[in-house]
Amino acid sequence: MQLPSIYECLRDTTRLRLLNLLQHAGPLCVCHLQSALQEPQVKISKHLGYLKRHGLVESRRDGHWMHYRIVKRPSAPLARNLVCLQECTASEPEFLRDLRRLKKGQDCASSCLPH
Repeated sequence: MQLPSIYECLRDTTRLRLLNLLQHAGPLCVCHLQSALQEPQVKISKHLGYLKRHGLVESRRDGHWMHYRIVKRPSAPLARNLVCLQECTASEPEFLRDLRRLKKGQDCASSCLPH
């Protein structure tokens, strides 16, 4: 992965928020990401698709649900930027709120479990 491509992916707040959650708690179902970010499913899926096309995340289907995570073997530039993202977001209120909402949502009955 080339550095300019990484920075293209990181220039969007929603994508930064998604990567932050995936770094802390991945793999995650789209429904958990949607709940944590309080954004429409279509917006979350669009940004996850963008990150996947650019090689930052990978996915697997589990029945009706898609689970995403950071790629298993990130390139050296991507790995360094993900470390930087984690350090930079550690005290940012919006990113901390996302993590709290994610934890709260995961503590509740999961909406992505079969009924």
